[in-house]
Amino acid sequence: MLLVLFFFTLPFAGFGANALTYDYTANIECLANPHKPQYGGGIIINPELNHGLRGWSTFGNAKIEQRVLEDNKYIVAHSRNQPEDSISQKLYLQKDKLYTFSAWIQVSDGNFPVRAILKTTTGFKHVGTVFAKSKCWSMLKGGLTVNASGPAELYFESKNASVEIWVDSISLQPFTQKQWKSHQDQSIEKARKRKVRIHVVDEQGNPLPNASISIIQKKVSFPFGTAINKNILTNKAYQNWFSSRFTVTVFEDEMKWYTTEPSPGQEDYTAADALFQFAKKHSIPVRGHNVLWDDPSKVQGWVSSLSRNDLAVAVKKRINSVMSRYKGQVIAWDVVNENLHFSFFEHKLGSTASATFYNGAHRIDGTTTLFMNEYNTIEDSRDRSSTPDKYIEKLKQIQRFLRNNNLKQGIGLESHFSIAPDLAYIRSSIDTLASTGLPIWITELDIASALGQQAQARYLEQVLRELHAHPKINGIIMWSAWKPGGCYQMCLTDNSFNNLPTGNVVDKLLGEWRSSLKGTADGEGFFEASLSHGVYELKISHPNVTSSSLAQSQRFEVSSADTLEQRTLHLQVSA
Repeated sequence: MLLVLFFFTLPFAGFGANALTYDYTANIECLANPHKPQYGGGIIINPELNHGLRGWSTFGNAKIEQRVLEDNKYIVAHSRNQPEDSISQKLYLQKDKLYTFSAWIQVSDGNFPVRAILKTTTGFKHVGTVFAKSKCWSMLKGGLTVNASGPAELYFESKNASVEIWVDSISLQPFTQKQWKSHQDQSIEKARKRKVRIHVVDEQGNPLPNASISIIQKKVSFPFGTAINKNILTNKAYQNWFSSRFTVTVFEDEMKWYTTEPSPGQEDYTAADALFQFAKKHSIPVRGHNVLWDDPSKVQGWVSSLSRNDLAVAVKKRINSVMSRYKGQVIAWDVVNENLHFSFFEHKLGSTASATFYNGAHRIDGTTTLFMNEYNTIEDSRDRSSTPDKYIEKLKQIQRFLRNNNLKQGIGLESHFSIAPDLAYIRSSIDTLASTGLPIWITELDIASALGQQAQARYLEQVLRELHAHPKINGIIMWSAWKPGGCYQMCLTDNSFNNLPTGNVVDKLLGEWRSSLKGTADGEGFFEASLSHGVYELKISHPNVTSSSLAQSQRFEVSSADTLEQRTLHLQVSA
């Protein structure tokens, strides 16, 4: 007898038609005409300005009016004297709801940041920012979570009070916690899983009903890991705890310039080399972190004291040294770290320093993705230095530099949360960044210890669920390298490698994200399951088939679908 197995990967069927789905789209192009408001405007009154100024009023001392250009109606705040002078609409926000916001913005002259703000009973909520231009419309996308019900007032702000602010297609859509969770579930089904249908038949093609099926996931495709350091090299318990859980890593300090060359000309890659050997032994990919760090407090003294010309030589040598040594051994390079908050090299070498570094990095390793790594792009909407629009503008500056148009770039989001995470702002910020089409990684995720151990665990679970569910996140690494004296901000275990509450969260989610199951085929020999992307081991047993070959496991892979068309995989097992 021959047992034949047919696997059919099926297109995602979707959720209930009445569910209010989330719109992940954003746009970073400046367009001649704005798009229609998302969600029909949500709770915004007169979102397309088709009814004059109904629902809108002045904020501060601006004057407002409706204008029409080529059948497009919009609202204008002019005669401004203060940054906050603009248009406004009074709203009522509800506690524990998550709001996604969007609007299309234009300024009368130049190119200036415009920020959307909600004045609430508990303070000012910074919703989102966009670099608005004249003569075309730019999309501002943002979000906020509301912790107290009450009246609120939406307005816009630009530090340049001499320009008019034009606004159109405004939307503010509330979601309940249950709806938000359903978005995550829907996205995971689409982005992280495939539906698999197994048909068990005999050699004549007759179904074998009630066959017992065991599916065990042997390898997870989605990269999830944590940082490590040299302490793991001599600690077997640390090694076992780490290698049994994670599929990607980064070295905490061992590749950084101040570690590998603390004195001029005295390079030492001993620790990094050993960590690479450890990672290779366990088949765990490594991110290269970092080539250069723009924070002057992280630059070793001998580098800080160099003249401009000597610094340029030293930087070129550094890039060549670390990247040539580990070329082919890393899956990514953080070429410049935190160059939105800091500018040590730009101050010393000129405004195109970062762009020059990426150019040099590309020449050495043109096949590996080159990341810009930054914090507070998704963590804190109040930080004006690293908003999504500023991140994108920096990427464009690097791309515009001579011979940088073919760079293989990536977006690195450190994700160091020092305040309670705002999931709506996180999601909308990633939406905006994703519109670049570049890969996005979470590179250094942690929750500040000052928030307390229980809050750390609670917030870590919220953030990990949100990030893993976002269809444009390509991988997640936590910043939890263990040291005897404690971790940077967030440990996952104690010094005996027993889980802390944060470690329990990680294990809980790993259990959810992996797809191992047992089941029974139906009366027609069919078995269906939704499986996470990865490699699986399959075992089949049936009371009418006693061949020893059935005891042998079969491996198959579930990967993402390029199209909605069905793809079929045929396997045969002799019996």
